[in-house]
Amino acid sequence: GTSATISGLGTCESHTYTIKAYNSVGESTGRDASGTTTGCPGGQLPKHFLTGYWHNFVNPATELRLSAVPNEYDVVAIAFAEATTTPGQVTFNLDPALASALGGYTDAQFRADVQALHARGKKVILSVGGEAGRVQVASSSAATAFANSVHSIMQSYGFDGVDIDLENGLNATYMGQALRELRAKVGSSLIIMMAPQTIDMQSTGMEYFKLALNIKDILTVVNMQYYNSGSMLGCDQSAAYSQGTVNFMVALACIQLQNGLRADQVALGLPAGPGAAGGGVVNPTMVNQALDCLSKRTNCGSFVPPQAWPDIRGAMTWSINWDASHNWNFSKTVKPHLQGMP
Repeated sequence: GTSATISGLGTCESHTYTIKAYNSVGESTGRDASGTTTGCPGGQLPKHFLTGYWHNFVNPATELRLSAVPNEYDVVAIAFAEATTTPGQVTFNLDPALASALGGYTDAQFRADVQALHARGKKVILSVGGEAGRVQVASSSAATAFANSVHSIMQSYGFDGVDIDLENGLNATYMGQALRELRAKVGSSLIIMMAPQTIDMQSTGMEYFKLALNIKDILTVVNMQYYNSGSMLGCDQSAAYSQGTVNFMVALACIQLQNGLRADQVALGLPAGPGAAGGGVVNPTMVNQALDCLSKRTNCGSFVPPQAWPDIRGAMTWSINWDASHNWNFSKTVKPHLQGMP
């Protein structure tokens, strides 16, 4: 009955190890244990991958069944879980307006589509929050309610993880507790993503940044929203960079990369095209340029980062539905680039 936990791996490499058991006088008991660590959380994700949000609501973008998500997307974030009257607790239901806009889309069909995405090697996660989200995790009991309710929804629908997209305040201490409780229930396969706004990641004193660092050992990736932002300081702290530029993406990603997150925990979140955001819409080729600049210091704008981060994780887009509205320009441009990165 000897067991051990191996931790502290700084990269996403896999390691095989052997543990020898000894008795009190240093003799081998002959009970060796061996195993393999999987490195980073969220196994089976590609080294560089594309995440997209799927609308569980109706807006001017194209309505889609989950089965219509194209193969370019590696992770589909279901937007959104909603708050209940119990602090911290969330709920999820297929939106009736969406179901009718699709000519009838049942809960059973949606669940089958989650499984179909799994069969294609995709991950499906539950996003909590959004612009109108009112989920508050501001106490220990709320943290437990969050973990329990998200776990229950994950079990029911087969979701692979959770995305924290709270745009109306976040408490790093209690959300950290909630995510650790969830991790304890789900295990190392749990995918944890975050989608902070630019202001939330300007310094390590911000609650979102604190949360990311507090759960760094179980965090999959931060997909910061490089849009709806205005100008922001970059890691050089010498200039304000304007959204919608390669400089903006690189200089702001650099803040996260220089202040504690691993490169494989940083990805670029951009709108899929006009209509998807009020500002910061870029040609998807610029996302590829920013990824090149961050990963190998080529295709940069005037800002060249102090080092290359070849393990930069990838990109996220708001949203798959807006991508559909623009003939899949975002995913068809960015995904092949991600696949071509070493």
